[in-house]
This record gives sequence, structure tokens and C-alpha cells, in this order.
Amino acid sequence: MTTTTLKNGTLFTTAVLMSLTGCHAHHGGHYHRGSDAGVVRQPDSPDADAEVLGVLSSLAGEWEMQGEDGKMMPASVFTVTAAGSAVREIMFPGEAHEMTNLYHLDGGDTVVCTHYCAAGNQPRMVADGMTQMPDVPGFDFRIDSVSNLRESHDHYMGSLKLVMVDDNTLHEVWSSLDRDGKPSGDPMIFVLKRKQAD
Repeated sequence: MTTTTLKNGTLFTTAVLMSLTGCHAHHGGHYHRGSDAGVVRQPDSPDADAEVLGVLSSLAGEWEMQGEDGKMMPASVFTVTAAGSAVREIMFPGEAHEMTNLYHLDGGDTVVCTHYCAAGNQPRMVADGMTQMPDVPGFDFRIDSVSNLRESHDHYMGSLKLVMVDDNTLHEVWSSLDRDGKPSGDPMIFVLKRKQAD
């Protein structure tokens, strides 16, 4: 491992930075040690990419929702990351149950949402592009796989509907699945409002 000692005595790992920045230049798909076996390269589709990512990127900013006491509380923060190729959502920022959703494309108009749940598992959900719900745009994510699912986990998130009601209103409808992959409980509906500047 290559390291450089800074003047203040802190060690800075250059090899890690080189490998992280190099992944953009050298690997178009998933990295498999030793070969490109199993790597699926998707055709370039700049127009579709721009349309879908443009909609997701438009969510950038802070969002609030009404708490049980009737007051507005922080709900989510959306940021565009990875040179504009992904959108990160932090749900309930700063809370003990803070969670992260990462949205990105996977060829064509397929959109992936990985939900980093406070329960400790990570459902991967996919949507086939944008959908009208029924007369406003949105994304209908359905379960594809889930990682780190433990014996102690009674359920996991199985679907997410993102409904862009208008520029300042977003509905998130979350549904969970039980151990057998069957619907578990009623959907959770979050009505988010874009936080306005003070």
C-alpha cells in the first residue's frame, strides 16, 4: 500500500485514491478480480440517460414532511453525485434511523434504487423507466434482490413508488415483504414538501 506522510504526521493513502478515481476510466461495468468475465456493458443512450437522470436530479435539495405534532420536520435530502450519474437520498437525516437510497441507471431506461435500510439489509429495486401515476410522472421500483438479509429480519422493503406530484411535492410509497416474499402490513406513504428558503 502506497502512503505519503503529510507535514502534520497524518498518513494519506494514495493507492486507494488512485483505484477509486481509476474505476471511472478503466471499468465500464462491475469489477471482477482478474478478468472482465461477467461484466455486462450497456449501450450508450445519452438521450434516455439525460431524461431519466434529469427528473431524478431535479429532486436535489431539502424536503420536509408533517410530523405527528403537526409541525414540519426534515424528511429527506437529495444530492446529485458521481459526476451526475447517480442521485443520493438521505432519509431522516441526523436521526438514529437515518437511511440512504442510491438511484442510478443500469442500461437503457432501467433505474436502480438500492435502499440502505436501518434494519441492516439492502434491498435492490428496479424500475423500467418513468411511469405515469396516473397523470403525473414517477418511478415504480420493484424488488430485484436483497443483500445482508438476516434470520432476525422479519421483513424488508419490496417496492417503492416515487410520485412527482409537482415541483415542490413528492410522494414516496414504501411496501415491505415478509420472509416468504409476501406483502407485509400496509404501505407507508410519505408526503414530502420541498423546503423553501427562509
